[in-house]
Amino acid sequence: MTLRPRRLRATPAMRRLVSETLLHPADLVLPMFVREGAGAPVPISSMPGVVQHSLDSLRAALVAAAEAGVGGVMLFGVPEHKDAIGSGATDPDGILNVATRAAVEEVGGALVVQTDLCLDEFTDHGHCGVLDAEGRVDNDATLERYRDMALAQASAGSALLGLSGMMDGQVAAVRDALDTDGFAGNPILGYAAKYASAFYGPFREAVQSSLVGDRRTYQLDPANRREGLREIDLDVAEGADIVMVKPAMSYLDVLADAAAASPVPVWAYQVSGEYAMIEAAAAHGWIDRRRAVEESVLSIRRAGADAVLTYWATELAGWLR
Repeated sequence: MTLRPRRLRATPAMRRLVSETLLHPADLVLPMFVREGAGAPVPISSMPGVVQHSLDSLRAALVAAAEAGVGGVMLFGVPEHKDAIGSGATDPDGILNVATRAAVEEVGGALVVQTDLCLDEFTDHGHCGVLDAEGRVDNDATLERYRDMALAQASAGSALLGLSGMMDGQVAAVRDALDTDGFAGNPILGYAAKYASAFYGPFREAVQSSLVGDRRTYQLDPANRREGLREIDLDVAEGADIVMVKPAMSYLDVLADAAAASPVPVWAYQVSGEYAMIEAAAAHGWIDRRRAVEESVLSIRRAGADAVLTYWATELAGWLR
């Protein structure tokens, strides 16, 4: 026998030397929730270790992420009041815009401060857009709200706008708004292949979602692989600087397709349900927590993600360093 692949697995040093995929702290983005009116961080029961931050605890967590070498943070706002059109999303004094200014002031030179551009946290019906008279999400009316959100977030200092609403034409609409109003230098992260997934469950608690029903009329059908690539092609054509696949672990085939075809960076979001499952299994002693965390993120990078949004970003970055 002359073909012995085990030769390259014999020692930790050899395995490290021939590793095909490497993780680095700068490849990681930390999603963070900021709750309006909170005087202290509020634990999220379905996501052990993750909290809704107060503005003070946000600042401390941002510093910790920067010191760990994390590449960026993605901010989500949790407002005290909601309405049908998500007014808080475009209010300069709304929680997301206030948190963005605080984040930029604290770590803007060390981290890429990113913002979630979607209405679901701010609407009393919980959908990602405004509704028409029949209660359906009105795509084109929603685009007008997204344009206003983009300008509010860019004015607050967001370095990257994360368009997660899955409206047709959202990238083109936001790109036009930014270019027209003096923000041509602000890049767009298009959540291009975002699927209507059961794995978003704990996120609903994290943002105190008001959603009744589901989002299957605008998020992708989990059965469809080619459609994900079509959406990515459309976002790139409309001017997205980066595209996203979400969720990550259940859609590694879509991620691999996107990585092979996209001319722009491809990111993936390891969502709340993926996080919660590993934490729950580890809490029961069923799996090795650290190895499972590392392997799960490594698998997403291996499939082609240039960066990974993960709630373990700061902790994992510390291990890697």
